[in-house]
Amino acid sequence: MNDFDYMAWIVIPILIFIARLLDVSLSTVRQILIMKGMRKLVPPIAFVEVLIWLVAITQVMQSLSNIAGYLGWAFGFAAGNYLGMVIEEKVALGHQVVRIITQHKSPELKEALTSNLYGLTKVTAQGSQGPVDIFFVAVERKRIPKLLKTIRECDPDVFYTVEDIRSMGSATFSRPMPATMLPRGAKRK
Repeated sequence: MNDFDYMAWIVIPILIFIARLLDVSLSTVRQILIMKGMRKLVPPIAFVEVLIWLVAITQVMQSLSNIAGYLGWAFGFAAGNYLGMVIEEKVALGHQVVRIITQHKSPELKEALTSNLYGLTKVTAQGSQGPVDIFFVAVERKRIPKLLKTIRECDPDVFYTVEDIRSMGSATFSRPMPATMLPRGAKRK
């Protein structure tokens, strides 16, 4: 047992795991940022990502006969993908559009959305089972859970979809709604 090489079989594989966890997490976040068109954040993340990758691959290549290094590499890759998705979800960058289709609760839903200061567009349409109202709400991703809760509270049977927005072209989105446009009794949050 005195001849067991802790460095080669435990320490180096753990370091490889950590390096892969970090570089794959960064890679996942970087790819999502590319899809969202956030050009300024991508190059620095890519630089750090590839630097970490080089350190990890160097360690693996120096110990090609060590299966523990391969396992550290593979587990780090898998965990890094998961961690990258969790990070991106928590940061919640960008905007999304929620399309809400309702048959019954249109006035209540509109009041609930406007009283919570969501900007919306309403379209009257014909569904397969009769008239419907379609609401389009563009919102920051971090506000999506609260918006969906409001929708479900107002109409538990509502149909909705949530889609990413790559870019938007409205200056009014970034400014608060003027006090004169707030619905009666609504307060800024």
